Amino acid sequence: MKLIPDDGLVLKHLWNNLIAAKELIYSMPEDMLYHRYAADKWSIKETLVHIIDDERIFAYRALRFARNEQMNLIGFDQDAYAQYSKANERGLDNIFDEYEAVRKSTIALFNGLPEDSFMRIGKGTGTFNNASVRALAYHIAGHEQRHINLIKEKYIPTYLSL
Repeated sequence: MKLIPDDGLVLKHLWNNLIAAKELIYSMPEDMLYHRYAADKWSIKETLVHIIDDERIFAYRALRFARNEQMNLIGFDQDAYAQYSKANERGLDNIFDEYEAVRKSTIALFNGLPEDSFMRIGKGTGTFNNASVRALAYHIAGHEQRHINLIKEKYIPTYLSL
């Protein structure tokens, strides 16, 4: 969340980040999309699908918290999700079609929430802690930015050094 300005424009940042991510990824050669900067790390395609999965899950959490859900929400095993996503078997256009659809849905969700719901706090369990609806919006944007930064800082340099 610290990677996103706290300027009240998180939804604008979400859209702009999608456009920037798409431009960056489409500028890469095809074989780079399968690159892992270390043996136990995800490929760039797997990272993109992870961003989508995380956004879906956190938008769902935001909806539940906005509606004053009192049940604890469990976390998810991101490594299992990446493993079973078969992201490397998907075309980049297909991934970005889903990415954009999820992003539009997320923005529509937050645009449709009553103002008083943003400070509502929901409860998580395990590694997922309690958070406000507003914090979840910033999590989605900051999580994406963190992974895009990793692509720039780790994936691209190690690929270029091959």
